Amino acid sequence: MGLYGGERARDIAARKGLQPGQRILDHMGSTELAANLFRATQTDEKLRREGVQEKDAANATHHAVGQAVRKTIEELGGAMPEELPTPPESIQQAQKNEQARVERERQPSLFAERDTDRNEGDD
Repeated sequence: MGLYGGERARDIAARKGLQPGQRILDHMGSTELAANLFRATQTDEKLRREGVQEKDAANATHHAVGQAVRKTIEELGGAMPEELPTPPESIQQAQKNEQARVERERQPSLFAERDTDRNEGDD
């Protein structure tokens, strides 16, 4: 919530045009993913370091770290996460397409080039 300037998960999903059950993280580009990973790792470290156990305190910590990451992005002149484009396909679809491409390229053509040397002089 803090990283996205007050947006909640349902707001982010709606802005990205996601269907129920689609995961937000699967529909992020590398910059947005990196900001979220940094936020998550720093929150985890802070929760452990400070021994936060209570749910409300943990939620407040998540929000505060998100706000700090957002402020850093702003100070560096970067685009806010909600301003970043949503990739045209999910990471799963990109992986599926890449696997299909690799398999296609391994498959020999049924229409291999004719050996012209072999056919010369057969007239």
